[in-house]
Amino acid sequence: MGATELRKWRDSLLDKGLAAGTVNRTKTGLRAALELAAAHDPRIANQRAWKVGLAALPDAHRARNVILDDATVRRIVAAAYDHDRALGLMIEVAAVTGARLSQLARLEVADLQADGPEPRLLMPLSAKGRARNKRHERRPVPITPALAAVLKQEAQGRAPDAPLLLRANGERWGHGRRRHHRNDFRAVIEAAALDPDVVTLSALRHSSIVRMLLANTPIRIVSTLRDTSVKMIERTYSRHIAEHTDALARRALLDVSQRLADGNVVPMKA
Repeated sequence: MGATELRKWRDSLLDKGLAAGTVNRTKTGLRAALELAAAHDPRIANQRAWKVGLAALPDAHRARNVILDDATVRRIVAAAYDHDRALGLMIEVAAVTGARLSQLARLEVADLQADGPEPRLLMPLSAKGRARNKRHERRPVPITPALAAVLKQEAQGRAPDAPLLLRANGERWGHGRRRHHRNDFRAVIEAAALDPDVVTLSALRHSSIVRMLLANTPIRIVSTLRDTSVKMIERTYSRHIAEHTDALARRALLDVSQRLADGNVVPMKA
């Protein structure tokens, strides 16, 4: 298969309605498989075909993130609890920690550190961009004492390695069709008087990251707590960072006009 055929296959994914970012992630899997085959078979000598034919599509990283203010996030959490307690708890943890659903689903009872004045969750890392053997690594993520108390009560009587967050039917949260969260979340968003085609569960993560940036949290700490990179934060949330830095810079501006208006200007001697 040559570069032309591979390019046609890649572009056909766009014709099927996939976003450019999704196409790039899909073709990356195929390209990795071809690279592995070439590494084990010296007869494969046309690496240039997939390097050219499976080149990344441009404009795949345009941010389409929905950022919600704190009042709206609280309204969503309240609507989720009204809809279903288990769903409400999962959404509250998502809103507070900014974690992905794949991370929340892997939380265990032992990951909750609720005792003491500074409660936290030992959040499993995402496998995005990492080797699979790192999926068991965890990082401490602070949570509020109120949320810690609810989680501690919820986890009572469970084994340390049992899932911390469960659905109402006792199943673990996840992306499988039997454990699908999207329909319930759409109902919650509609109950909160928002558009479910615009506001998804990811909006809670994006809003959490921007909230930390606006609170002057160093970007390196944000990247660590939210399991992403400084580069990705700068690229994805640059507009919000720019707005924030503008507000900070204005605090240090010298207002010469105010000095002149006071009439306290002392003329310089020649």
